[in-house]
Amino acid sequence: MSELRHRSAVSPLRRPMVGRQADRRGIRANQRLPLIDEVVRAHRPEDPLHCLRPGVLAAAARSFVAGFPGDVLYAVKCNPEPAVLRALHSGGVRHFDCASPAEVRLVRQLFPEAEVHYMHPVKGRAAIRGAWFDQGVRDFSFDCVEELEKIVQETGGEAGLGLFVRLVPPKANTMYDLSGKFGATPAAAVDLLRRARAVAERVGICFHVGSQCMEPDAYARAIALADAVARESGVRIDVLDVGGGFPVSYPDVTPPPLGDFMAAIADAFAATGLGDAGCRLWAEPGRALVAPGVSLVVQVQHRRGDTLFVNDGVYGSLSDAGAPGFRFPARLIRLDRSASGEQQGFSFYGPTCDSADRMQGPFVLPADAAEGDWIELGQLGAYGSSLRTAFNGFDQARLVEVRDRPLLETPGYDLIAVAA
Repeated sequence: MSELRHRSAVSPLRRPMVGRQADRRGIRANQRLPLIDEVVRAHRPEDPLHCLRPGVLAAAARSFVAGFPGDVLYAVKCNPEPAVLRALHSGGVRHFDCASPAEVRLVRQLFPEAEVHYMHPVKGRAAIRGAWFDQGVRDFSFDCVEELEKIVQETGGEAGLGLFVRLVPPKANTMYDLSGKFGATPAAAVDLLRRARAVAERVGICFHVGSQCMEPDAYARAIALADAVARESGVRIDVLDVGGGFPVSYPDVTPPPLGDFMAAIADAFAATGLGDAGCRLWAEPGRALVAPGVSLVVQVQHRRGDTLFVNDGVYGSLSDAGAPGFRFPARLIRLDRSASGEQQGFSFYGPTCDSADRMQGPFVLPADAAEGDWIELGQLGAYGSSLRTAFNGFDQARLVEVRDRPLLETPGYDLIAVAA
């Protein structure tokens, strides 16, 4: 039986992993890991249980790396759990998009030879110095003159600098529009590219069409805009970074197949002619790589009508189920008797004393769900761990590696090898 390890929401990146299931040769064979129901039966967990599927994570990484016509940078903020990073590395990910000193340090500790890219457009001076001088990071994004000057000053004007102008892309059909906080207008980007070319060894354009993007053509429109900006600037572009936003399935959402996004990007990039001049393509997937690779098992503590009080919530791993209104696939785990065949939708309350700790759902479960039952919620590899807090003292969770298939699968990912 696989060992369960405690993990706290307080400084999760600094807690050492003990008894990990991945050796130096890669992810353990799937058949050597338990099923979730076996873990629940053996341990009857009263803390939230994070069920990590290393085989699913590695397979998702392999599918994306094989399909994308360039370099794949995993967005570490999406899930920085070391076991997740090891699984993605096993699947072929060798580049990492970091946005903080802690993320940079974590990747360097796990994979000293990995390519680390600091793609947060606004950074502290100490963060830039530490990344450049201590961690060997050479690539930085920016979206204004002041940040460019800061990067140049803090890296000391040494050789090897890579600078990436963050461009505001055209609007797209996404869950989150990420252009409000960061990004230069096309006119400003033209000037920034010229300034960057004068001081950097490598120059690129990056953008982010928005999280959970449902339009393959959104990437084509953004690539066309980036090409127009590059042409107007007269600057040779070494890298075009199409960012993240690649979607996954949820109970009420089935995105276009992954191949549709890859084809749209490849065709749009070919139309620019940038590749003929030696320009590389990058992508920064997060959710697309890790969402199906982790699920959460919670326990029902109380039932009130069609509302279940569970031991995790919006201040824990279910932040996206709160105000953003994400619905997650759900199944009941009951050990002592069979569940009702009738299904109904439930809302959840989390364990804190805050009435805002509510998840509307609906989460479809057997109608006789009751105190003491467990519920598995899928698609929580993305942001489920990284957004946890210690509010009200509910910061404990347990982590186990399992061999179950994901509760939902996204079109275009080859997970055939992940049979339980």
